[in-house]
Amino acid sequence: MINVGVLGATGAVGQRFVQLLANHPWFNLTTLTASERSAGKTYGSVVNWRLDSPFPESVGELVVSPTTVDAVKDCDIVFSAMPADIATKLESDIADAGVGVCSNASSHRMTEDVPLMIAEVNPEHAALIDVQREKRDGFIVTNPNCSTIMLATALAPLRKFEFTNINVATMQAISGAGFDGVPAFGIYDNVIPYIGGEEEKMAREANKILGTFENGKITGAPFTVSASCNRVPVIDGHTLNVWIDVKASVDEVIDAFKTWEAPFKGLPTQPEKSVLYLDDDNRPQPRLDRNRGNGMTVSVGRVREGIRFVAMGHNTIRGAAGASVLNAELLHTLKYI
Repeated sequence: MINVGVLGATGAVGQRFVQLLANHPWFNLTTLTASERSAGKTYGSVVNWRLDSPFPESVGELVVSPTTVDAVKDCDIVFSAMPADIATKLESDIADAGVGVCSNASSHRMTEDVPLMIAEVNPEHAALIDVQREKRDGFIVTNPNCSTIMLATALAPLRKFEFTNINVATMQAISGAGFDGVPAFGIYDNVIPYIGGEEEKMAREANKILGTFENGKITGAPFTVSASCNRVPVIDGHTLNVWIDVKASVDEVIDAFKTWEAPFKGLPTQPEKSVLYLDDDNRPQPRLDRNRGNGMTVSVGRVREGIRFVAMGHNTIRGAAGASVLNAELLHTLKYI
């Protein structure tokens, strides 16, 4: 078994990591870290479990560690749900100490030698780990911003066509801001047309993800992304309206969505269909479709002339913890762990 830990295990994404790892067939969850006020206490006594799945009793008696390099030195890999300002140095120090880091934080996403990975979309970018290991024993691999994951995964089946310009408007769930991130009085009966830093992340991250790996470097994809991001009163599930300047017909795009397959199969967290096309005119919808593939499927639909379509996925599973766990599973099969 591979010993793993979770950094920041009590927050929204940290709890998703714990949910996915508690009974994982490959990974043995041995270490949970949190703030100093939680350190030394059992996880069950300090976590305010807020997920819609039962609390995994198998980890209830694990003693929470402080979030330090020493706390995770016996792990083979750690999953980071830390805030970006803390993650920047901490993740680097952990990787320097010889431990692998799969991070949901934004700190290192655009670092030149750090893979920004969606396992089914750009697995070849894992080779950047070899570049990192020229200077450290461990490594850092990041997953993208939650809305970027939905966009880039939906674009993966269309890469066989030529396209240059992408416009996207998002309707993002409140869970993306954390348990206490959006006051109830601010989001009820409302749409908030601004999410700090989100639009810029979507533009630069999609370009790196869909870029090409050659001679130890990533060359960005030859397209631009213009995003407009909105927070809406949905608990889980980010919905994207996408306009893409692509040289393909509606039928060709629909066929691409329906026939696309991931480049590998059989990983524990991998859904049967990473991209699922829904024919109904009124789908996908967050409440009805976010849990497809155990929350790991990106659903698409409503392809129209233009080309325009809708994409939707579970933001804390496919868009965060689940994507990071799937990255680690892929790295294990590639012998990086």
